[in-house]
Amino acid sequence: MMISTRGRYALRILVDLAENRKDGYVTLKEAAARQEISEKYLESIVKDLVRGKLVEGVRGKGGGYRLARPAEEISALEVLQAAEGPLVPVACLEEGSKPCGRAAACRTLPLWEGLNRVVSGYLSGFTLQDLLQEHGGAPDDRI
Repeated sequence: MMISTRGRYALRILVDLAENRKDGYVTLKEAAARQEISEKYLESIVKDLVRGKLVEGVRGKGGGYRLARPAEEISALEVLQAAEGPLVPVACLEEGSKPCGRAAACRTLPLWEGLNRVVSGYLSGFTLQDLLQEHGGAPDDRI
């Protein structure tokens, strides 16, 4: 599995919003400049983040975007899913997918289910607040 620039930029912009939350709403222009991301590309990413209820925006003078919830309540998994869609390793594990006729006899299904649990568990263990920390390494209890 590879996380695209869309997912990586989504995390960067949300960390930026968390870091600058004292300023109230942050304009995309300011965030794009700080993160060295195209403002136009960032607009399309933020639409997904608004749809995912991770950020909220206000138009007009003094407007911009801010986190919809505290940084410690937003996981990296939520952000990546909002930007990338499902992060499952195989299509048959995607929520709402058509049941696989081979699931009962599939010898590889336990491998994919385990990988899905590990990836989801790992990404769920990091919040935006964790990523704000100077040395955002994983504490021992997350590994």
